[in-house]
Amino acid sequence: MSRLTSGVAVDAAFLPVPFDPVEPEKVVAGSPQARYLDLDETAGRTVGVWEHTPGVSRDVESDEVFVVLAGDATVEFIDPPHPPIDLRPGVLVRLKEGMSTVWTVRETVRKVYIAP
Repeated sequence: MSRLTSGVAVDAAFLPVPFDPVEPEKVVAGSPQARYLDLDETAGRTVGVWEHTPGVSRDVESDEVFVVLAGDATVEFIDPPHPPIDLRPGVLVRLKEGMSTVWTVRETVRKVYIAP
């Protein structure tokens, strides 16, 4: 199902879905919450918007490319190890399926993602 229409703009700053607490086993510190909305599925790719409130959580990633629209955070790569990346508006990141990460979010992060 597509929420995008050709030639019509969507405000990526607005998500019509509530935040949910991050799963307790993923929380490292604080009380982070997250939400996402898939906007379009075309040619086997999903485009959507995701947000994470302040706090620290761990995750195992899926294949995706994302660009940060808002916020301030650091993503650490535990396995395989890579240098941490500071996330701020305009930063573009590629994640591979299975990467183990820790997200330290200082100001709610909003990103647009494309996933195969």
